[in-house]
Amino acid sequence: MRQVKVGSTSFGGSKQLVLIAGPCAIEDEDLTLRIAEGLKEITSELKCELIFKASYDKANRTAVTSYRGLGVERGLRVLERVGKELELPIISDVHDVSQISAAAEVLDVLQIPAFLSRQTDLLVAAGKCGKPINIKKGQFLAPWDIEHGVNKIASTGNKDILLTERGVTFGYNNLVVDMRSLVIMRELGYPVVFDATHSVQLPGGAGGSSSGQRQYVGALSRAAAATGIDGLFWEVHENPDQALCDGANSLPLAEVKTLLQQILEFDATFKQSEVGSK
Repeated sequence: MRQVKVGSTSFGGSKQLVLIAGPCAIEDEDLTLRIAEGLKEITSELKCELIFKASYDKANRTAVTSYRGLGVERGLRVLERVGKELELPIISDVHDVSQISAAAEVLDVLQIPAFLSRQTDLLVAAGKCGKPINIKKGQFLAPWDIEHGVNKIASTGNKDILLTERGVTFGYNNLVVDMRSLVIMRELGYPVVFDATHSVQLPGGAGGSSSGQRQYVGALSRAAAATGIDGLFWEVHENPDQALCDGANSLPLAEVKTLLQQILEFDATFKQSEVGSK
């Protein structure tokens, strides 16, 4: 298993999973900082490594009127402040080759959105920036198909790659998660992340926007931890019901500590048994 370093944080092997968390999109600077501070306090107490995630632009929205974020320039300034003031590694999405240069100056990990996980030009350009890349497996891909995206990035000489599962399209506004995919993707030799909150999203389920079933985030997270994942991805908001983006599938910040503590226990149990069996 290849280890991928992100600043002082690393994914892979038998080490404890890393939490990637934050609001779906940047709504305003103060809210973003408060959520980041809250997550840092929780993860520091639980001795869990954290990478902060928020999107400066959500290009793939259901409706033209859907909230997208602050945009590249303003959004990256907010993320840069979070990274510097709180000393946290930062991850966010890149949707176009033109965004990569500016994003790579601020981000510690560039994320390829699921619907763009086959876009050759984007993957190759991201790989060339020299930063670790997180590929979200498209909802339309079988787990073994993500190898092609991996090869596109690796062709640039960049092998600092993370692979993220976020559910597969089932049709009629629903996603399903096949836990086998976490094991299959990990067999490619790269660390695997499970995006639990997007996996309970109901795309287009609210008509002009997506809905979600956050009550199942815990169950899916525990199941994924029991497969030996290297990272866990949660969208988190102070008040998900008031969030401008993906609130229905986001976790309330107040519930993160209790759930994360459970997940870390599952993670430790699996990885201890895995080490003992070698």
